Amino acid sequence: MAEDYRWNGQTSNDSILFNTLTSINCFLESMGKSIKQYELPALPTDSANKVRAREIEDEMSIQTPFEDHMLESKLNPEQQVAFSKILQKINSKESGMFFVDGPGGTGKTFIYRALLAHLRGRKMIALATATSGVAAALLAGGRTAHSRFKIPINANEASFCNVTVQSGTAKLLRKADLIIWNEAPMAKRFAIETLNRTMQDVMETNLDFGGKVVVFGGDFRQVLLVVPKATKEETIEASLVKSELWKKMEILTLTRNMRAEGDPYCSDFLLQVGNGDEHTSKDDMTRIPDQLLLKYDKEDIPEQCLINKIFPCLQENAHSIQYIAERAILAAKNDTVDMLSKKLIDQFPGTKHTFLSFDAAEDDTNNYYQEEFLNSLNPNGLPPHKLELKENAPIMLLRNLDPSNGLCNGTRMVCRHFQHNVIHAEITAGQHKGVHVLLPHIPLSPAENEGYPFKFKRKQYPIRLCFAMTINKSQGQTIPHVGIYLPQPIFSHGQLYVALSRGTSMANTKILVTPACPTQTCATFTKNIVYKEVLPYHR
Repeated sequence: MAEDYRWNGQTSNDSILFNTLTSINCFLESMGKSIKQYELPALPTDSANKVRAREIEDEMSIQTPFEDHMLESKLNPEQQVAFSKILQKINSKESGMFFVDGPGGTGKTFIYRALLAHLRGRKMIALATATSGVAAALLAGGRTAHSRFKIPINANEASFCNVTVQSGTAKLLRKADLIIWNEAPMAKRFAIETLNRTMQDVMETNLDFGGKVVVFGGDFRQVLLVVPKATKEETIEASLVKSELWKKMEILTLTRNMRAEGDPYCSDFLLQVGNGDEHTSKDDMTRIPDQLLLKYDKEDIPEQCLINKIFPCLQENAHSIQYIAERAILAAKNDTVDMLSKKLIDQFPGTKHTFLSFDAAEDDTNNYYQEEFLNSLNPNGLPPHKLELKENAPIMLLRNLDPSNGLCNGTRMVCRHFQHNVIHAEITAGQHKGVHVLLPHIPLSPAENEGYPFKFKRKQYPIRLCFAMTINKSQGQTIPHVGIYLPQPIFSHGQLYVALSRGTSMANTKILVTPACPTQTCATFTKNIVYKEVLPYHR
């Protein structure tokens, strides 16, 4: 990086050092970190102030897509009511807390995009955040809430964001006219309460969120926050609906499903599944409508029939990014996803490139854990030891490499080329669709709750194939042609609802439940888990 500044005509070593450190610090701050956390030269105080001011400059320089400026005129009556209520609070300089509630496809993101375009068009600051990187990537300038507000990973009832009152983030919060936090049901209530306390501190007031207008949104019918090894009661207790802040929020409800407008039966069925109102058997098993079921002959291999249905004419269409981006198979467990992806990459045309990870147990001074054993481990959230890829194959990013430029955990891409030590890929969804990126191999460690008795580290490209993905990972994405494979029942709240609501119609959604009656001459049932205690209309 220093050489780049030298080539640009800078001759002073002090100037080159300053600009290099400034660029590094800006990138680190986009990830919720700071140059102070690393063994690097410190920036002078006056230069640090300039860097921090850049946070506001970056927010003011966000380019709003042209089509987003047209959304305000396209709001349906329900969306217009929500939009107007939020805007009225902003225009009157009043504080306000809202929660935009609605099933998938009712246009929650549509409202956020309209609000962001309206306010940014007036040179106002509107911060777009979401719990997941996938949801954040759908909004111009979107960032994960933890990254934007520097929320501690293990937030508790007394924690604060890693933000000082003199920092650039604090200055940005003071200037903000609106804060949007999408997919809020996926966040622990302690994270949201931590932001509230921090903003009260920054704004020097006891008003909730420092007197700002804050818009939360999401769908409690979807998969909730992940609390490792938690009971149902513990998961509910950690949810936003158990926070005192929830009682003060104005709920803005959307009911009109825009995604499935051409298929009203699909919309009604999804709502019944999400609310837990669909008729079930005595074992809480929900009947799957016949038009959703994949039919196959007894002599067929069920998994291959599903692959052929979702990825028809794969050989002929393998070079079409649109074809690849519009298709995926969902499953509840990683093992099933890996099996399906292995089948598909073997059938995908092209030369296979294999990348092996370097695995180590960092604190194993006695070499108790052999390399072969470490290579066999497949912890959640990490790429496999043996990563097999082909050009144009779909992949998913597993880490937040550069959220402000679309490289978030969950970003879907296709492989373009394989170069020395980097993979050339193209983003296929979200605001950064069509952007070409270079992915390095990096050291990765699993979450602490994986329970290994040693510190495991794997150096590998932070990606997985995504012909198939877990239901949880698909949340927030629209997949026009979606297959759902359920060799075992789902195991947590909202999984069946999320899987069924990723598609745009019943005609393009197919479910394979095994074992089942192949020709579907008998009814097929599957498990549906709903925690009604978290659904707003049940409370």
